[in-house]
Amino acid sequence: MFLTTPLLSLACAAGGLVGTAALLAPGTALADHQHPGTASTHGSAKPVAKTKAQVAAVEVSGAWVRATVPGQSGTGGFMSLRSKDGPLQLVGFSTPVAGSAELHEMAMDGNVMRMRPVASLDLPAGQAVELKPGGHHLMLMSLKTPLKAGASVPVVLQLKTPEGRVLEQRVSVPVRSAAPVGTPVADTHEHHSH
Repeated sequence: MFLTTPLLSLACAAGGLVGTAALLAPGTALADHQHPGTASTHGSAKPVAKTKAQVAAVEVSGAWVRATVPGQSGTGGFMSLRSKDGPLQLVGFSTPVAGSAELHEMAMDGNVMRMRPVASLDLPAGQAVELKPGGHHLMLMSLKTPLKAGASVPVVLQLKTPEGRVLEQRVSVPVRSAAPVGTPVADTHEHHSH
């Protein structure tokens, strides 16, 4: 996993990440990774899958994290995910810039739009699944430093196979003030503190 030192968080915010470029190659899978002393990284009895290095389980496109202002404790992450070889589930993610990271969705509850955590998101084989404002998204909470436009955030996607194996794929996600041109945007939800 990534170091969670304040120095790394500052380097992330500045877009530096000196000495970690090999760990943050966009769209690559984490090979042979397992936390010491555990059978799994995610609470199941199944071990983390050992995948070939540099093989991505999902194609990631249009990724971005919304920039923050000082004092803002949370923000959203968005991207399009396409499982390349078979169905998968996105079951979580982690990042060293946030104290807490959850999958969330925005959904109508009566006449009120509410945000809530979800345990997983299906990624059918070959189909693009959008994580976007106003829908499913990554929620970065208890931020350790403001995230400035132009920086990059390291993210580890946690993907589950139909057999129950958990794969991890690292991506470097740019921080932006607004969605990239052509990206679906359903609302202007700002992801302030929760």
